[in-house]
Amino acid sequence: MILPIIAYGDPVLKKVALPIDKNYPNLSELISNMFQTMYNAHGVGLAAPQIGLSIRLFIIDANPFEEEGEEGERLKGFKKVFINAQIIDQDGEKWAFNEGCLSIPEVREDVSRHANLKINYFDENWVEHTEDYSGIAARIIQHEYDHIEGKLFTDYLSPLKKAMIKGRLDAISKGTIKVDYKMKFPARKKGR
Repeated sequence: MILPIIAYGDPVLKKVALPIDKNYPNLSELISNMFQTMYNAHGVGLAAPQIGLSIRLFIIDANPFEEEGEEGERLKGFKKVFINAQIIDQDGEKWAFNEGCLSIPEVREDVSRHANLKINYFDENWVEHTEDYSGIAARIIQHEYDHIEGKLFTDYLSPLKKAMIKGRLDAISKGTIKVDYKMKFPARKKGR
């Protein structure tokens, strides 16, 4: 089932998400719905807060990066579920990359992030992993991980950049934008 994606401005996107356990209701169905929702919106990652659930769950499928040369080749088949993830370490030189977000459509900005990370998480079968990632894979994970920590990529922008895109962010929050996927807008919820 395709779920609506929560738009910028909704408080759920700014909350630190809570861990879940093996008994979380309908988890397999939720994960399946999240993949359908992400594919429908042409994303490479989706976190539970983006569908209104403040839980420590995010998914990634980096296959759209396959055309990115050698880096893309390493991302082929990089499809994962991260439950109760904790980044243990981030290092390496920070590098900028133009990021976007399904909760902030039509806004893309350069964000600097660490080149490498080590992360501990459970997969959809509740198998625990501690793994190292670098490059685009590390960046996608850091972006989605930020969602479960209550952060958005716009939080990394300079005050000047934030001022320059304020009008577009307000339009997203109010729902006065056109998107080709299902969204929930915070200002519409409040009857504004």
